[in-house]
Amino acid sequence: MSATAVAATSAQANRSSLFVEDAEVISVTPWPGDQFVIRLSSPKCAAAATPGSFVHLHCDESIPMRRPLSIMRVDASGGWIDILFKIVGDGLRALGARRPGDIVSSIGPIGHGFVPHADRPAPLLIGGGVGIPPMVFLAESLKDDDVEWRPLVIMGSEIPFPFEVKNSDLLVPWLDGSISGTMPLIESWNIPTRLASQSDIAGTYRGFVTDLAHEWLSTLSNDECQDVEIFTCGPTPMLKAVTALAREFDLPCQASLEEFMACAVGGCAGCTVLVQTDHGPTMKRVCVDGPVFDAYTVYPD
Repeated sequence: MSATAVAATSAQANRSSLFVEDAEVISVTPWPGDQFVIRLSSPKCAAAATPGSFVHLHCDESIPMRRPLSIMRVDASGGWIDILFKIVGDGLRALGARRPGDIVSSIGPIGHGFVPHADRPAPLLIGGGVGIPPMVFLAESLKDDDVEWRPLVIMGSEIPFPFEVKNSDLLVPWLDGSISGTMPLIESWNIPTRLASQSDIAGTYRGFVTDLAHEWLSTLSNDECQDVEIFTCGPTPMLKAVTALAREFDLPCQASLEEFMACAVGGCAGCTVLVQTDHGPTMKRVCVDGPVFDAYTVYPD
């Protein structure tokens, strides 16, 4: 089969697992830094979404191009999905102005998500900025899984976090007790979470997420490191730094990439990235071949 035929088959397979829905806005919650969490009634997407998948939303009738946004939470029984976004441009500004009862056209869930491995039961989840939502989704899925996962979540932001930062009741003995800021939602799942920022945010680690992650990994023995796998999403410089960290400790790493998209279903090939494969370098589409990739194949150096 030719490379073109393989690509077409991959795109077709992805299209068969996504849905076009008129999603009703349930709520829109603003947060500092022009951030919003929008909850949409999208039963088909909620039933099929996996951590790392995303939706393509039509923000407003006056704006023809859709916007790709990561899914932060789903409730299959309630039929809703949560999307966290930061206003960048007119499209997301229009989305932030939506009100309960409004209808938003949604295509999703799109893409291949994260795949945790039971032989690595201590996953390290690292999210930065708008890369936070997939980490929340992944953490919740681990909480509900049959495997006895022991995750640690590290999140970073240079603007206020899109949640109320509270002091954690879950001890992490490898870190100074003054660094206790956490996300209450993930804390309620009994999953330790710590926050990093170079801004003056109380309770956070002053530095990059990779600095904080390095502190934890440095406390582990070689045998303990064998239980760790890294999952990450965020801006490209952060992903490169996380991949370098994974390489330093010889850990597997899955990265969810952020790219501009037009169609988001594999047709336009506008979101391609260079990926190293067993057959040599090739271009892959972030929307349908990803957005999650083996980080080493995207950032080989």
